[in-house]
Amino acid sequence: MEKHRHFIIHKPYGFLSQFITNQAKNKHKLLGELDFDFPENTMAVGRLDVKSEGLLLLTTNGKVSDYFTTSGNVEKEYYVQVNGEISEEDVKELQKGVEIGFDGKKYITKPCIVKKIDIPNFPERSKKIRDDRHGPTSWISVTLTEGKFRQVRKMTSAVGHPTLRLVRVRVGSILLGDLQVGEVREVDSLM
Repeated sequence: MEKHRHFIIHKPYGFLSQFITNQAKNKHKLLGELDFDFPENTMAVGRLDVKSEGLLLLTTNGKVSDYFTTSGNVEKEYYVQVNGEISEEDVKELQKGVEIGFDGKKYITKPCIVKKIDIPNFPERSKKIRDDRHGPTSWISVTLTEGKFRQVRKMTSAVGHPTLRLVRVRVGSILLGDLQVGEVREVDSLM
């Protein structure tokens, strides 16, 4: 039996978290376009939307993928640049849970860890984020165990601070660390 393989990547902005698409004309790049020879049956563990960057796990083992996406107790941490100066009250509201829309219904997010952080040392994004002439921005760290569709973006909008940049820095105990944008690293295990 062939041994399963596992990878961590720093997903660049503008890439879909998939290898193939059913869309005839797809304007977004796919993971297979990264400079790496992935084995057949490699799948993304969870997703980062096309505008999000950072740590993405890949595996050839569906059971590993299921554990990370359905167990509900794997923490995911994001560094989020938001529009405006976010207040401590807004941070507390995010921590308690906010109402967002999901699948056409209202949903209250689970309590999570949110804190203001200093500007992280990330490389400039391939698509420029607006500049200071449009007002101040803030950075927060958001750590949660759920992962509804575009949840972090919806949460920051719910408190009046739309997300400008979102970078996942951790999944469970696996860190983005020093991975460069677009870099792929094979690892022994994701567990």
